[in-house]
Amino acid sequence: MATKGIEIDELFYGTVTVGERGQIVVPAQARADLDITPGDKLLVFGHPHQLGLMIVNVANVGQIMTFMEQALEEMRKHIDEADNADE
Repeated sequence: MATKGIEIDELFYGTVTVGERGQIVVPAQARADLDITPGDKLLVFGHPHQLGLMIVNVANVGQIMTFMEQALEEMRKHIDEADNADE
């Protein structure tokens, strides 16, 4: 599965183990690629059906929201095109 030229393997950083205190270590390559440094604040979101977690650097939330808005607008256009084709 690819997302705009990015292979899923490029997004996979390995596995982590949850310690007794519920802590995990973000893999070094992920920290380097995503510019995560000591002291950064990360948001942790749960999947609506409890299927997993998504961790996002607070500093990137604005960019993520912009991306999501653009993706939603693109979906709306496709829906409108499909609706108009049915008429």
